[in-house]
Amino acid sequence: MKVNGKPYRSIWLNNNGWAVDIIDQTRLPHEFVTRTLETMQDAAQAISVMQVRGAPLIGATAAYGLALALHADAGDTNLRWACETLLATRPTAVNLRWALQRMGFELERLPADMRAKRAYQMAAEICNEDVDINHAIGQHGMDVVRNLWDKKPPDAETFNILTHCNAGWLATVDWGTALSVIYQAHDDGIPVHVWVDETRPRNQGAALTAWELAAHGIPHDVIVDNAGGHLMQHGLVDMCITGTDRTARNGDVCNKIGTYLKALAAFDNDVPFYVALPGPTIDWQMADGVNGIPIEQRDSREVTHVAGKNNDGQVESVQITPDGVSARNYAFDVTPARLVTGLFTERGVCEASESGLLGLYPEQKGPGK
Repeated sequence: MKVNGKPYRSIWLNNNGWAVDIIDQTRLPHEFVTRTLETMQDAAQAISVMQVRGAPLIGATAAYGLALALHADAGDTNLRWACETLLATRPTAVNLRWALQRMGFELERLPADMRAKRAYQMAAEICNEDVDINHAIGQHGMDVVRNLWDKKPPDAETFNILTHCNAGWLATVDWGTALSVIYQAHDDGIPVHVWVDETRPRNQGAALTAWELAAHGIPHDVIVDNAGGHLMQHGLVDMCITGTDRTARNGDVCNKIGTYLKALAAFDNDVPFYVALPGPTIDWQMADGVNGIPIEQRDSREVTHVAGKNNDGQVESVQITPDGVSARNYAFDVTPARLVTGLFTERGVCEASESGLLGLYPEQKGPGK
């Protein structure tokens, strides 16, 4: 995607050939700042404090973090320590584990003097695959949007999509998942308008999704998180599309906190609720997402304080709760498969169920099944 006319990915190799550059998402939307990661610890910190976020981008950053670790020391002990350190940064997004397992399995079998070069190659492969996957997700999802748009009355002027959190190119290497569908529908001539949930407490919708949509020229309005049900009751939402940080094999989807409530409102108002996900986000080892997916709890300060630009144009953090208040900060929730109309993947669209997913990923059935 482009920023001020210049094409960017969310992560890329530095010109020196070994360090890694990222967009510091904690500075958006008020400042566009890039940051160079020079060590594995830099990568772990970037993931932990959400300078990078979104399941696919977390996986890509972990891949490059492992490459940075082996650039410094390619020995067995450092390889294991780097994998353990990176894996501990965020517990919910499954792409993190997927990327590290994929790389670790091959790298530990190589001689130490071959590991660093191969790690950089594998990290680049993971990034390039992510771009292709997300573009394909958008293609398949756009067909569903087109079908729903064609069913609207002839005098309809707008197709309204509600989304929650940020599932755009900033959450992936490029294109995004849910927003890939929206970008491609817009570019294909469908008059898309997006309701952007603010997505408290980190405000990824207000800060990141709105920033992305504005850059792409897509009409949108930021709304408070609790407005979605009201809009659906009054026929102002044609469909919901969200991303997911982990999808269980039964079709349960884990996404930013508040997604479950949107799915309930959509179900009650007969609004299609779709989830866009790349294959690596499916946790085939997880049979029941509601009871099995670990839910990250983050610093309560994210709830008690809010960052914004003051009248002098300076970004500052202010407290919005009484002194000494106790707060809990659950970062994700799980939407049961029964509330999900369908899943957009790089291989096509399926129902949110084990049979639906296995229909697109038959290699996961196992031998003799």
